[in-house]
Amino acid sequence: MEVVLLERVDKLGGIGDVVTVKPGFARNFLLPQEKALRATKANLERFEREREALEKRNAERAEAARKESEHLDGASFVLIRQASESGQLYGSVSTRDIAETVSTDDYKVTRDKVDLNNPIKTLGLHEIRLVLHPDVDVAVTINVARTPDEAERQAKGEDVIASAAEEDKALAEAQAAQLFEEGAEPEELAASEGEEETEEGGEAETAEAADEDADKA
Repeated sequence: MEVVLLERVDKLGGIGDVVTVKPGFARNFLLPQEKALRATKANLERFEREREALEKRNAERAEAARKESEHLDGASFVLIRQASESGQLYGSVSTRDIAETVSTDDYKVTRDKVDLNNPIKTLGLHEIRLVLHPDVDVAVTINVARTPDEAERQAKGEDVIASAAEEDKALAEAQAAQLFEEGAEPEELAASEGEEETEEGGEAETAEAADEDADKA
């Protein structure tokens, strides 16, 4: 399907360009979002009549996006989610979640402006690209954590999942150490137990020999 673009569209072209796209892409994205018109004779004539107004509107939107980008570019946002000990989320973080998180009272970011190929499914710091306007995009960090404290630690560069694993290992080693005698290494304790068993066995053999001698007498 041929369409005439009403604004610049990434990987397609700029305002006024006539391009060929798949019908589904045109019907589901370009046309309903007023990014393009069907390239009919009537629409092309309409575009030429309205070109100046369209270019002015596009410039105003670009300027508004640039102003907002100054506040968003490089910013970090925290999202609290439940997750397993391995860091896998119970659910996921979607484009809608991110759009709602980064939006402000003065500037609303819609989900279609969030460049996310797949939903976020793990804890950690995730860099996300926001396309505020075809000519303006910024990068933000989404800090997904289970608690505010965990989010703060992640922001400082700590791998909370690795830290938790190390803490669990240290706890297991401490609990294992309590099973052994104070000050004795596991090898020493095993050797001591072996000596006791040998002594007990020797005493039993001596007693049996004494009984046999008594019977003979």
